[in-house]
Amino acid sequence: MTRTSHAAIALATTAALLLSACGGDGEPNATSSPPATAADGGAEVVPAGTPAAVTTDLEAPWSIAFVGETALISSRDDGDVLELTDDGETRLAGTVEGVVHESESGLLGLAVDSQNRLYAYSTGADGNRVQRFTLTGEPGSYELGPVETILDGIPAAPTHDGGRIAFGPDDMLYVTVGDANDRPAAQDPESLSGKILRMTPDGGVPEDNPIPGSLTYSYGHRNPQGIAWAEDGTMFASEFGQDTWDELNVITPGGNYGWPEAEGIAGDSQYIDPVQQWDPDRASPSGIAISDGTVFIANLRGRTLRAVPVADPTSSTDYFTGEHGRLRDVVVAPDGDLWFLTNNTDGRGQPDGNDDQVLRIALDSA
Repeated sequence: MTRTSHAAIALATTAALLLSACGGDGEPNATSSPPATAADGGAEVVPAGTPAAVTTDLEAPWSIAFVGETALISSRDDGDVLELTDDGETRLAGTVEGVVHESESGLLGLAVDSQNRLYAYSTGADGNRVQRFTLTGEPGSYELGPVETILDGIPAAPTHDGGRIAFGPDDMLYVTVGDANDRPAAQDPESLSGKILRMTPDGGVPEDNPIPGSLTYSYGHRNPQGIAWAEDGTMFASEFGQDTWDELNVITPGGNYGWPEAEGIAGDSQYIDPVQQWDPDRASPSGIAISDGTVFIANLRGRTLRAVPVADPTSSTDYFTGEHGRLRDVVVAPDGDLWFLTNNTDGRGQPDGNDDQVLRIALDSA
């Protein structure tokens, strides 16, 4: 088992952040500057036709990850990992032991590495953690095998747990962590809260992380729940605001995104502004995915699938608003279709007889 020590990371981060926050003349360093607002992500794509149900009758699903062409779905409240079979049914692949569900916490994000090992972010008795499972069996009979905890001691709370995990184009594992209702922690170098973390698949600190010896990739986040990369490597992240603005950010290594001192576009040179912001009633952005030149965002309160051009992330177009209720995750399937996950059974939605569902839609050039 490989486990990263939270205490050791905190000591290293404290010193490194203090050094990196200012140049020799006391001015903020380059990481405080706004990122470029456009990336080379390819041609825009748009949903084509009417969404079709892939599977139905899910209970509080949170994340979708693919093992080859097989989809795995996390169930927040009970810690179950479901395998989607070829006939559109689900079967239990296994249960993440010790999951503690309260309000928004529980089994959250899933990711799969190049060796077809499953990673899961969940809330346990001692906080949030990232665990890795060997998958045994084959499509139609996958089972969760031996487990390793690669990072634990992440502060947890009933809300603001972050929880999205994904492998970047550099094969590093990225983890979004909310402020766990401790706002100052987002700016605190000794806390893992309010951060986007970057680690090796074993949970170690990559040598080229922006803060030497620290898992912190960016900080000053309230509750980020979506991460994805454009074709040129530009990293996007969605973030829940408080009462004023939800955000879409372009992530700069070592960047400070302002929370709790700033929410939305603040125009303060100490912090990096979002490239787009929305009233929370229209957004509450959770999972995001990028296909060619378009960022797709699943919105909960906004009950919409939002499309943002990579080349102009200050604009957006909404699809299927109000038609399927709350949307929690969105992924690009192996065949290129877009899948999105409803979240009406999580205690805050209004489920109908088929909820929750995975829906799919083909994509065409804009």
